Amino acid sequence: MRPRRVGVIFGGRSGEHEVSLASAASVMAALRRRGHTVIPIGIARDGRWVVGGDPMHVLSEEARHALPAGDATGGVKKALADRADTQHAATSSLVRMEPPGGLPAELRQEMDVAVIMLHGPYGEDGTIQGLLELAGVPYTGAGVMASAIGMDKAMMKTVFSAHGLPLVPHIVVMRHEWERDPKTVAARVAKEIGFPCFVKPANLGSSVGISKVKTADELAAGIDEAARHDRKIVVERGITAREIEVSVLGNDVAEASLPCEIVYTADWYDYETKYVEGLARLLIPAPISDELTARFRALAIQTFHAIDAAGMARVDFFLEGDRQIYVNEINTIPGFTSTSGYAKMWEATGVDYPTLVDRLLELALERARSTDMGGARRIE
Repeated sequence: MRPRRVGVIFGGRSGEHEVSLASAASVMAALRRRGHTVIPIGIARDGRWVVGGDPMHVLSEEARHALPAGDATGGVKKALADRADTQHAATSSLVRMEPPGGLPAELRQEMDVAVIMLHGPYGEDGTIQGLLELAGVPYTGAGVMASAIGMDKAMMKTVFSAHGLPLVPHIVVMRHEWERDPKTVAARVAKEIGFPCFVKPANLGSSVGISKVKTADELAAGIDEAARHDRKIVVERGITAREIEVSVLGNDVAEASLPCEIVYTADWYDYETKYVEGLARLLIPAPISDELTARFRALAIQTFHAIDAAGMARVDFFLEGDRQIYVNEINTIPGFTSTSGYAKMWEATGVDYPTLVDRLLELALERARSTDMGGARRIE
């Protein structure tokens, strides 16, 4: 692939801000190694654009010193920010701040393609994708609709169900229902889902706001925690299962990586277990039969196409017993450091990290050509 001018958008307003910094630092390093010109574009927690100069350093500093008081994951987030800051190539020009809601010059000027490395709301949910569509800038990953469906766990499960994908039993609770009549909600959870169960905000990732509720006495605290993050709450039956993931790459024609199994000693796969090095191990390829491997790969592609995803996605599964597979969720912008599961699965399948980053650029440009990007510039 010939060298391109590539904007990398990172940071953002969600609880996955620090994960985004780590992903973007790895991507920018790989792009530079491949000879691309990198234009870093940061978004602060309050939505301000951080452009010119060294946005990565600015946002990493903010992340280290402005973590909310009492944040139980503060140490993990600081470590992620440190990792991002030490990995990127610093620049000497001045940083410029622009207000939220505008369109910085870096997006208005000539840019071949943008790499979106924003996780969670305002990044993975179709909002930034819509802005780039309006600006006529090709971008990596899923489009507006697929991003929105992939972000909202409740809507995602509705679409998966319509496509006949196997799901763990679940219900959706609205925050106003819980506030108005908690006893009725609690009775419904006990009757339809039971305990243990997992309580999740519908529109967050990286296990932010999720609780494992072991008994009825713990339900109120779990729903209150999820409701702090979202007005829509998903309650899923807790099952004893292995956790299997598959990476997907492509547009209308997609391919799936070898599966990975996540092994850990914690009670469940929470934020700390995900992002503190050494607390979880990735077994790639997953120690499962050839038949199960083929089923997981086929289901991953089916899941990808169910929401009309594009570019990349990671599909997360549960394996209960020897044969029962459930689709847990799809992540349209998975963690993307060179040591993240998404990249490691492709490495084991024969695609190294720099090649993977180049492939995402190619897929972004391919999709822009096929959709005409609303009359965007001709892409050679």
